[in-house]
Amino acid sequence: MRKVIGIGETMLDIIFKDGKPIEAVPGGSTFNGIISLGRAGVNATFISETGSDRVGEYVRQFLKQNNVDTASVNVYPDSKSPVSLAFLDDSNNADYIFYREQRHDHMDFTYPDINRDDVVVFGSYYAVNPNLRPQVSGLLELARQRGAIIYYDVNYRPAHQNDVMKITPNLIDNLEYADIVRGSREDFTILYKKDTAERVYRAETSFYCPRLVYTDGPRPVTVMADGGFHKQYPMPQTQTVSTIGAGDNFNAGFIYGLIKYGVTRDSLERGLDEDTWDKLIACASAFSADCCKDIYNYISVEFGKSLQQ
Repeated sequence: MRKVIGIGETMLDIIFKDGKPIEAVPGGSTFNGIISLGRAGVNATFISETGSDRVGEYVRQFLKQNNVDTASVNVYPDSKSPVSLAFLDDSNNADYIFYREQRHDHMDFTYPDINRDDVVVFGSYYAVNPNLRPQVSGLLELARQRGAIIYYDVNYRPAHQNDVMKITPNLIDNLEYADIVRGSREDFTILYKKDTAERVYRAETSFYCPRLVYTDGPRPVTVMADGGFHKQYPMPQTQTVSTIGAGDNFNAGFIYGLIKYGVTRDSLERGLDEDTWDKLIACASAFSADCCKDIYNYISVEFGKSLQQ
């Protein structure tokens, strides 16, 4: 049975609306997508660490309750788990403040079993953080050797725009490891000062990875891939309660589609046809839309169950 392996940080997201806290939920960019995949019945494993506090215990239990294997989640002794404050604006988009201990920038974990056609997903600043590079590149190298599909979500926040020069070697390394790159207009504007899928693909990413999925909030998604494939997909109109997990769940839906429609490493390398891209983006859009309907960072339990029927 194919599985999905995610690596990233965990934290407790305290969500504010109109200046008041309205919810507190476990979060983290890769974490959110892995929870949704667990809810959708996918065999999912998460590599991370938590503090040895009540927040860490809550996060680990939450992973288990959502069918995610926690054997590779390390508990850091005598430390506090990271917390983020997410402030929703009038459009229900979030601004963040993060609180974390420096010691969480040095991670120990045991590698899970990785097999051919499993999917490894990683992204955000975590993926380019120089302090975590040995662990992240070690996992990517193992995934490549084993023939897994590597999915990279760039997810580069404005808070790190002054670090672009410092992280560029790691960014390029990630692009070279990746089989699929997903990034938003905001990500690429910060990194490259380019704001169209065509400019980003031709000038920055295609040399390293031949498949780019370019998202732009509620505006159409652009896919550019080897063989000259280029198509735009309108996003479904959704009444949003929170967009916090929108991109993370787009990733989860896309990866769910890779498994559901039997997309293997070999078929990726041969080049996907238009019908397969259509199905993958439809799954990605459905997951993202469902997540935005509520304050939580993942698809609903009900939506996850409906996918398993």
